[in-house]
Amino acid sequence: MTDPCRRFRDLLHGSICHTAGSVFDPLSARLAEQAGFEIGIFAGSTASLTVLGAPDLVVLSHTELADQARRICRASQLPILVDADAGYGNALNVMRTIEDLIVAGIAAASIEDTLLPTAFGAPKSTELISLEEGIGKMRAAVDARKTSAFSILARTSAPNISSFEDAIQRLQAYEATGVDGLFVVGLKTSAQLHALFSATKLPLVLANPPLDVGDDNELAQHRVRLCIRGHQPIMAALEALRQTYLAQRSGQPLPALISAAHLASITKAADYENYKAAFLQADKATAE
Repeated sequence: MTDPCRRFRDLLHGSICHTAGSVFDPLSARLAEQAGFEIGIFAGSTASLTVLGAPDLVVLSHTELADQARRICRASQLPILVDADAGYGNALNVMRTIEDLIVAGIAAASIEDTLLPTAFGAPKSTELISLEEGIGKMRAAVDARKTSAFSILARTSAPNISSFEDAIQRLQAYEATGVDGLFVVGLKTSAQLHALFSATKLPLVLANPPLDVGDDNELAQHRVRLCIRGHQPIMAALEALRQTYLAQRSGQPLPALISAAHLASITKAADYENYKAAFLQADKATAE
């Protein structure tokens, strides 16, 4: 099997629009891989939930993000895109974040131009940093990776925060920094998709595009190579936990549980049995 970084890059520069599987821990990554996803995404929001049990307010540190990413990558060969928020500080912090995520084994990272965390006295709950600072962060991310195999995506939510025109200006500027793809949040219409396609050259990643923007074939024709369609898996897992705890506490029948066979599959139980036989049992010939 090829290196996850190479596989992510090949998919990014392919001709198909893929859907990313939202993962948050080692077992979820293995389940997504078994389900047939070619790419996984580990988001800052799900990292905050799994590591801290906290909402998505960027109270998580970049080292906590990288530690959980390392656990995920150790357990799975699925190429993982990490949503690294705004890099956890200024451009120098972006460099450290990228360096630590590469060591963790991920295939790609996105850096966004949102002002995070929210500044004291900010007039809006979500604001953008200046274009100049955004360019500096993207350049720093590209410089920090040290290998062309690792992919950097420049992310903006400008369509939701400022304007679509501002988004185009930012994305064109980020293209010139050497990033590998453009990650857009807030695209609303097929006309915007066509304008984005015409105004840029790099592969595109979209977050939750409306259904009327186009199906996967149309998205692919407009250079969209990856769609992020939300983080429902962790929400489903939390609801299953809630229901199971309530039923167990009250003595009610439990909801459907994973089968022993599926659990053995995702924990690679057969591999561990082989390890036990190979390394924990004395060789008969040697013992005699």
